[in-house]
Amino acid sequence: MNNNILPAGRPGIPNPIDIHVGERLRLRRSMLGMSQRVLADALGITFQQIQKYESGNNRMSASRLYDISCILNVPMQFFFDDMPESIMRQSPRLRAGLPQPQDDYHQATDPLLRKETLEFVRAFYRIQSSSIRSHILGLCTSMANIYSTNIIVDKNDDEKTSS
Repeated sequence: MNNNILPAGRPGIPNPIDIHVGERLRLRRSMLGMSQRVLADALGITFQQIQKYESGNNRMSASRLYDISCILNVPMQFFFDDMPESIMRQSPRLRAGLPQPQDDYHQATDPLLRKETLEFVRAFYRIQSSSIRSHILGLCTSMANIYSTNIIVDKNDDEKTSS
């Protein structure tokens, strides 16, 4: 085993990712002016458990994180937003020395999983007018039909007709 590799987990020491998620939980709860007790009551747990989540001492299950995101009215991704690269590298998988995937198959094959798709959809639905959204959809559809059939756009966004 490589001596430079951190163990996947250290007993009694919270993982930095869990600490980050807990800090984001505390941030959102505070932004809403919600006490730990109110959140705990909404979840059917004790406020001490909320304290443990917020400190990163206890991990949240996916189902618990889902419930919390619903109560705090944020997407689950909120808890992972603004995570520094140094913390991302502390995942148990990477700490155990397992390799980083070279090619994310799903990102490459499914456009619905791309970050730009999510950003576009979020921006699109911030537009209040359904009429304007309909026009934007029509514009995007027309552009996709034109650009996918006979025009190639290079790195500098200069249009070139394909041969």
